[in-house]
Amino acid sequence: MTFDALIARGQRIEPRDDMPEGYRKTLVRQIAQHAHSEIIGMQPEGEWITRAPSLRRKAILFAKVQDEAGHGLYLYSAAETLGVDRAELTELLLQGRQKYSSIFNYPTLSFADVGVIGWFVDGAAICNQVPLCRSSYGPYARAMVRICKEESFHQRQGYELLLRMMSGTEAQRADVQDAVDRWWWPSLMMFGPPDDDSPNTAQSMAWGIKRHSNDELRQRFVDMTVPQAEKLGVTLPDPELRWNEERGHHDFGRPDFDELKRVISGDGPCNEQRMARRRQAHEDGAWVRAAAAAHAAKHRAQQGRSQQHRWQQDGSQEEQG
Repeated sequence: MTFDALIARGQRIEPRDDMPEGYRKTLVRQIAQHAHSEIIGMQPEGEWITRAPSLRRKAILFAKVQDEAGHGLYLYSAAETLGVDRAELTELLLQGRQKYSSIFNYPTLSFADVGVIGWFVDGAAICNQVPLCRSSYGPYARAMVRICKEESFHQRQGYELLLRMMSGTEAQRADVQDAVDRWWWPSLMMFGPPDDDSPNTAQSMAWGIKRHSNDELRQRFVDMTVPQAEKLGVTLPDPELRWNEERGHHDFGRPDFDELKRVISGDGPCNEQRMARRRQAHEDGAWVRAAAAAHAAKHRAQQGRSQQHRWQQDGSQEEQG
């Protein structure tokens, strides 16, 4: 069955199937950006592992950061089915030729930021990524199933942390409100530019890579978050935020998309810091990659010798027969 026929029937495209080069390139760009985001996204919360206020919170944060590393590996593996190597993708990131999510270029100033990242950032990720479980590309869709399950847990964990803090001291409640004020608008920007300024959305939706537009997902996130904020007891920093009975959705202010462009272009508060740490981690891991490659080569050589030995034994038995 042809690519167009599979797409029209809502069936999955698999690595063995013929696909347009534009479809493949779009997937490589999207999956690579997603993978890079998971890996660099370890940094903002990872900064608080040594400063977590209790052993329980430290263990939770360790587990979450570890999950994000696993998500990156799932996604790099999905990208490799499209004929690109993860080492190549990492090099493109380090050269500045590929991007990661703008949200990870903002600082975590207090431990409340850890909870708000779980609530806002992972909540936005859930809105964006659950539809990707039905993406037209099979390896990507299957990777997203497990990722979304873990992101859902992360969102609940972040919200639970904030509930605990909001029942604490006045200073803790102030930290939560401050973190909400700082992360709200960058979280809305996570969904990308508005639909009328998004060059890739229409084609990605036609191919079934994406299922909803940027603005649709942004609206879904706002509608989901408002009642949670009311339950938590915090104020979302948007004077235009209100329920629209006619639309059946919340109206909200327009994010600063000029800021989004600046951050994506490398002019965010933490862009240089995030990339410097990513480069350092890549350099520090060179000996691990070299050791793994040597071990794999040794294992292949042993397998080759074993296979050759079996052939020799089989040949000897045939001669004796």
